[in-house]
Amino acid sequence: MYAVVETGGKQYRVAVGDRIEVERLDAEPGTDVTLDRVLLVADGEDVRVGTPVVEGARVVASVEDQIKGKKVIVFKFKPKKRYRRKQGHRQQLTRLTIKEIVA
Repeated sequence: MYAVVETGGKQYRVAVGDRIEVERLDAEPGTDVTLDRVLLVADGEDVRVGTPVVEGARVVASVEDQIKGKKVIVFKFKPKKRYRRKQGHRQQLTRLTIKEIVA
């Protein structure tokens, strides 16, 4: 059984036991969060697609950790003008473990 959930403007295909990293959620490590925006639930041949979400479906996940992603370098450059700007960014992420898919 798997589901497609939306959080943080991105979509993730999840199954029970999966570990995913999503945009930062406001939750403490060790607590459970419920992802309500379930776009698709599939159990073998039975596939339910939402319009846009599946009614009554939810995914329960446990918050493992609050982490930072890999550094992304932003470099602006204009030739022949001595203009160079270097900036780094590390996105705040939340690591989740999927515990249950409720269809």
